[in-house]
Amino acid sequence: MIAALGGLTLAALLIVLVPMATSSDPVAVCVDAPGDLPDAGVEGWQGEQLHNAAIIVRTASEQGFERDGQVLGVMAAMGESSLHNLDYGDWETSRFTNPDGSRTSSIGLFQQQEWWGSVETRMDPAASAALFYGRLAALAGWQEMDPSYAIHRVQINADPGYYARFEDDAVAVVDALSGPCPA
Repeated sequence: MIAALGGLTLAALLIVLVPMATSSDPVAVCVDAPGDLPDAGVEGWQGEQLHNAAIIVRTASEQGFERDGQVLGVMAAMGESSLHNLDYGDWETSRFTNPDGSRTSSIGLFQQQEWWGSVETRMDPAASAALFYGRLAALAGWQEMDPSYAIHRVQINADPGYYARFEDDAVAVVDALSGPCPA
């Protein structure tokens, strides 16, 4: 009888523990230690991308933005640069121009043009995130707007719905970066 109970207990543990060990759901980690993220990444985002997302989340938090604002910043950078800090933009890749016909000067995580700030500022992930959040904070009612539309109002891109495709991934990444930090 004891052996049968032991076998049942072992089987029950295996039923619970094996799926947990093989789950692709990341364990939430401290935003200040993104190196602790699983090698497999989060929803296909990994390495440098998650490091940059952590910088965006940290900057948002420092500026008083909670999860909803953090998600918007990560969504924007996913859509603009795939979370890579690019030193080139739409003009170089597709000859895209501004509405007035001038060349774009987009660079960085948020593909910000020269009127956003200096090259150094736009190429610094925390500084470029701060620029994004400064404009988001000035956007009245952004919390009630569709997330993609709110980002569109900050980024001023061609398609208000463009960023919607990144929302689920941004939520997963922000949640993965929302674990407790050691004291």
